[in-house]
Amino acid sequence: MSKSGSKSKKGSKGEKERKPTALPAAGLLTFYEEDIGGIKVRPEVVVAGTFLLALIVIMAHLGVFGP
Repeated sequence: MSKSGSKSKKGSKGEKERKPTALPAAGLLTFYEEDIGGIKVRPEVVVAGTFLLALIVIMAHLGVFGP
């Protein structure tokens, strides 16, 4: 009895071969190529908006906007 009759599923059409993750990652993070709809915002815009919001809150606590 030989094992040559078994078929390998690697390389079949439409399937991408998944490579094992690195040991330190241990599967905690998995990145997918599928695009999920929604708002697209660049990271620079998020950081600038966060900084601006923090600055406005600090200025409001100092009383810059009112008596």
